[in-house]
This record gives sequence, C-alpha cells and structure tokens, in this order.
Amino acid sequence: MNVGLLGIGTVGGGTYTVLTRNADEITRRAGRPIRITQVADKNTALAQQITDGQVTVTDDAFAVVSNPEIDIVVELIGGYGVAKELVMQAIANGKHVVTANKALLAVHGNEIFAAAQAKGVIVAFEAAVAGGIPIVKAVREGLTANRIDWIAGIINGTTNFILSEMRDKGLSFIDALQDAKRLGYAEADPTFDVEGVDAAHKITILSALAFGIPMQFDRAHIEGISKLEADDIRYAEQLGYRIKLLGITRRRELNGKAGVELRVHPTLIPAKRLIANVEGVMNAVLVQGDAVGATLYYGRGAGAEPTASAVIADLVDVTRMHTADPEHRVPHLAFQPGAVEDTAVLPLSAIETSYYLRLRVDDKPGVLADITRILADQDISIEAMIQREPDEGESQTDIIILTHMTIEQNIDTAITKIESLAAIKKPVTRIRMEALG
Repeated sequence: MNVGLLGIGTVGGGTYTVLTRNADEITRRAGRPIRITQVADKNTALAQQITDGQVTVTDDAFAVVSNPEIDIVVELIGGYGVAKELVMQAIANGKHVVTANKALLAVHGNEIFAAAQAKGVIVAFEAAVAGGIPIVKAVREGLTANRIDWIAGIINGTTNFILSEMRDKGLSFIDALQDAKRLGYAEADPTFDVEGVDAAHKITILSALAFGIPMQFDRAHIEGISKLEADDIRYAEQLGYRIKLLGITRRRELNGKAGVELRVHPTLIPAKRLIANVEGVMNAVLVQGDAVGATLYYGRGAGAEPTASAVIADLVDVTRMHTADPEHRVPHLAFQPGAVEDTAVLPLSAIETSYYLRLRVDDKPGVLADITRILADQDISIEAMIQREPDEGESQTDIIILTHMTIEQNIDTAITKIESLAAIKKPVTRIRMEALG
C-alpha cells in the first residue's frame, strides 16, 4: 500500500520514523507492506532530511492527492481550510484517508463521511482523539454490544498539566501556563487548549460514535480553565475533590424525548476516582456502557510517536479492509449510515448535575440564611458547606457550598438572586461536579 503523507512536522515525522522502524512487524500484521512513497511539506529541506532521500518530496500537497500511485492519504496539516480541500479531493479521487485532524472532523465531519460513503472509501481518524489511546476503536468496535450511557474524558494534556501544577505547587493559572510553555506542553498561542476548544472537538467526535448522531460541534457548551483560581483548587482538595477539565457527553431524556448532553468545562471529581488521579500531560477517557459498566482508557494524548501509533494503526486497518465490500466495513461513526439519528443536543440550561459554589461575602449575621433561602426556593439542596473564618483584620470571607443534583437553569436563577444581595462582594464562582461512578 502506497501512502502519501501531507505534513511531516511532529506527528508526520513520528509516523515516518515508526513506520520505517517497525516495518517488518507492521507488514506481518497488515498482510502486505505499507510504505510512505511521497511526502508534501512546505519545508522540503526538512522533509528530505527526515526521509533521508528515500521518498519523493514536494511542496504541493494537491500533487499527492492526485497521484494515481497513492492508495492512502495521511492528512497531518491540521485546521479547517486547505486540509478540508485536500481531504475532499483525495476522497473524490478514490483514495482512503487517515487523519489526526479533530477540528476538521468535528466541524466538517458530516460532509466528509457522506462523501467517503458515496465513493466507497475509508476515512480513519483514531489519532484525532486522545493521541495514542485507541479510544475510537474501543467505542466503535470493542463496546459495540453496549448501549453507551455516557463518556467523560481528560482529553487535553496542556490543561491537565496546568491544573496539576496549580494543585501541586499552589500556582496561579498564569504561572502554571508559563511553566507549560517553558516545557513545550503549551503552544505560543494556547487559546484552543486552555479555553476548551480542542477538548470540545474531541468530545464531539466521541459523542457521534457513542450515540449514533451527527457531529454537532456548534451545539457544544465550551468553557476553559483560564478563569480558575488557586483558591478553588485548594477548596476542592479540602472537600475531597480534584478539578479537571472534562469533555462530557451523556444520553438523557428530557420531557419524554431523547437528548444528548455535550459539554466541556472544569469539573469537580471525587479524589478517590481513578480519573481524578490522572496527572501531568496524560489523557484518560471513562466510558459507561450498560453491559460492561465503566471502562477507563489511559495514556499519552499527544506527542510524535504516541500519535504516530494511532495513525499507523489506522493505516493497518485501512490496508486490511481495502479489498472488503464497502457495505461490510466497520461504519465510520460506529452505526450504519442509514441508522444515524438526528438526536438533539440539549441546551446547557437543561443539564442536570451537582455544583460547587464559592461566594465572597460580608462576615455578618443573616448572610448565610439569605443564601440558603434562595437555594431552597429553587429546589436546590445543600450537600456540604465550608464557611471560612475571615483573616485577621478582614471583614469578608468565603462560603463554599456543594449542592445535590439539580438543573442548570435552577442554579442560574439562584446565582442571579444571590448576586443581588448587598452582602455578596464578588460574582459567584460556579463549577460543575460529576460523581463518575
């Protein structure tokens, strides 16, 4: 099988290295050799250096997708723009595609998979979610007997590293971010990571696989970690919780109709849960199925060779299925194309979970009674509470409240009313909680 590689940066270079290093083992598994025979990259000198002159190098990616000798195109350019044009052209030319581009699939996946289905080619994307962790194959094939109830994942290593640093060292978000940049774990512009967009791309893909629905990235609630304060990390720890940025998708009924929650946000998780103890740049995805129960998938979510591992696994799968009747291949999104249901993504106001609330208040009688009365009026019950003694010479203090399960709309109403109290000195900090068990 002849492979055309688009982009030979970190992941592309890792893919070439691993595919070359393990060529004999991969051939034994695939049943035939898989060789990268053409590489496209704007930096042709780097491409020549990495491939040691063993392959054809060009700066024109469209020449690769149009090359009649190429069987599989590996797209590692990223982004929504030219990458989409290249993938769609490769499909139109009857070539299989392997991609690590989660942004492209989350936003344009419905169009791409429809085109691939019509042309009878495969679009494989294991590397698009959680790097080297084979979570796509696990959900799409390994758990195919199950009705998936929910998925919750730490699926961005940059934010997990920052949160780990904030907890371990008591750092502010800004200081922890600077550490991540210094160590190469954060991009020069980390917005997609720290504001939750990258994780939202990935959970959008997992949601489609789990529930047989179209990609609905535009309906996802996205909230990052840039506004988290070290105080909240500390209070969570005192209460027996850890804060992680989670991508969450859950099947739910609302008013008798099926719906799906699709959200990314900082989340309090009980510290005794395995996923709460995933630290540094590592990723982990927890999947709840009705037959198997909870299964946890853990590993490196990024990096040259971990992601290359997933790319090459896709190359082997495509090679194995290349000659199979297209109607009998594993469906791109787990469910047969005609069985994909247009189930609605629920609005954030309809989600149901527990909440951590931090309130900065005047230290005087009656304040707590006013707050609890407002919560009770919205049918919100309290599970736990901490009221700190004010520091010496201070007239203000923090109250931390953990609620039982309630609807987001009720919390929104309660927070609005609480913030109107004269004794409340700052906007209420609200972090959602998940038991995950």
